Amino acid sequence: MIKSELIQKIGAANPHLYQRDVERIVNTVLDEIISALARGDRVELRGFGAFTVKHRTARQGRNPRTGETVFVEEKYVPFFKTGKELRERLNRGYRGGSSDSEVK
Repeated sequence: MIKSELIQKIGAANPHLYQRDVERIVNTVLDEIISALARGDRVELRGFGAFTVKHRTARQGRNPRTGETVFVEEKYVPFFKTGKELRERLNRGYRGGSSDSEVK
């Protein structure tokens, strides 16, 4: 599912909301998550999961094509840890293979 599909599904489930309002809400939620992570905050959505930022130290890497040793600079990467409810629902209802399958 991509962001536009998420907006469509939320709009369909809430016909009293205008599509542009749903789009604004989704964008605001995502922007707030990004802003919190950029500040170094943890974002927890109970039952769904938690977003954090992990620090990766500088290291020596290898170009897989040439085998050449390269320097990889330090960086910060987003990390997502699934919540208990999400894990349970996925393990209970996952049918695999089809992107159209709905988890219930």
